[in-house]
This record gives sequence, C-alpha cells and structure tokens, in this order.
Amino acid sequence: MYIYSVTVNIEKNVEKEWLDWMRNTHIPAVLNTKKFNKALMSQVMIEEEMGGVTYSVQYTCNSKETLQAYHQENADALRQETERKFAGKYVAFRTELQIIQEFK
Repeated sequence: MYIYSVTVNIEKNVEKEWLDWMRNTHIPAVLNTKKFNKALMSQVMIEEEMGGVTYSVQYTCNSKETLQAYHQENADALRQETERKFAGKYVAFRTELQIIQEFK
C-alpha cells in the first residue's frame, strides 16, 4: 500500500471556503479518478510561524504504478484547478509513502 500525502497551509481568510471546496469538490474529484481507495483529512495541530492553518490529506492506493498513473493522467489538471481557485492563498507540499506494516 502507498500513501500520497498532500500538506497544505491555507490563509485563514479563505480557510472555510477552502475546506468546503476540498470536502465537496476536490477530494471527491481525486477519488473519482479511481486511483485511490480512500482519503483521510486532518488538521495539523501546530501554529505556523507564517500564519494560516495547515491540513494534511492522505490518499491511499494499492501500488506504485497506480500512484504513477495518477501523476501522469490526473494530477496536473487537479492542481491547476486548485491554483485557479486559491492562487497565492496557500502553499502545498506532497510526499509519497510506502506502508511497511500496519499495527492494530
């Protein structure tokens, strides 16, 4: 299993709009690519020196090939939509993780 993690710091003045958009538009669009099994959205519980509020969205998929297909086929269009809607209001970084073992 793989996790595609996107961490976003969003300005407070657009946080509510961004959260609504993420919940109702962006995350469903990512899941509709059929590349990911699920998504988990979390708020990062630290205060950033730069201000804003930080969130992490983690998408899980079954293989590295599926994640690569997402990057090749879907990622650019979805990122461009985010940029059109919230340009200059956020910073984001992305991380790919491979799950080694799950403990319960």
